Amino acid sequence: MTHSRQCFVLAAFWLTALLVGCASPDPKLYTIAAVASAGADQASAMTKRIDGANVVVLRQIGLARYLERPQIVRSSENYQVDVLANDWWGEPLAAMLSRVLVEELGQHLPESVVLGESGAVSAAPDTVVELNISRLDLDAAGNLILYAQASVSSKAQDKPALESFRFSVRPSAPGVQAQVAAISVAVGQLADKLAPIIQAQAARR
Repeated sequence: MTHSRQCFVLAAFWLTALLVGCASPDPKLYTIAAVASAGADQASAMTKRIDGANVVVLRQIGLARYLERPQIVRSSENYQVDVLANDWWGEPLAAMLSRVLVEELGQHLPESVVLGESGAVSAAPDTVVELNISRLDLDAAGNLILYAQASVSSKAQDKPALESFRFSVRPSAPGVQAQVAAISVAVGQLADKLAPIIQAQAARR
């Protein structure tokens, strides 16, 4: 995503939030949480040197346009987008997903340094991860569905590794908080699948 496109999305997000806020005072704000995985190295050091490490950069995540809003989308079934008017994300969704995935991939890849493209810290990448999220809401049966497409490229490889993912997570209870918790689990599962692909690309350096 270009800088101008990123600025446009952020401006649209906060403009929409301002307009909706006039009609919906005191909205509830939610955030996705990193989910520890059995495959992640929880004992890895808290600090890592960039020099000599495999530098993994997660590009700005591309979202389906119907998800680019401050309100949480409950479902997109039956040709309708069901939006929760007074339940909002605490930050733009693409930025939140990037932040959480950087944390989770860092746990999975203790020998690498994982950075987000939009962060203040930058370095020349050895491996680049590009990600599209085309669905992130409940289906008709009440399951949280995550559709994603990923490209993982390495400086040493002519062609990127391309993968498509579908995750289905059953929320533990009705309601928005359980849906957000299910999203957190699904994003953790996405990190579980991305990590070995990144490792395979890095092993060929």
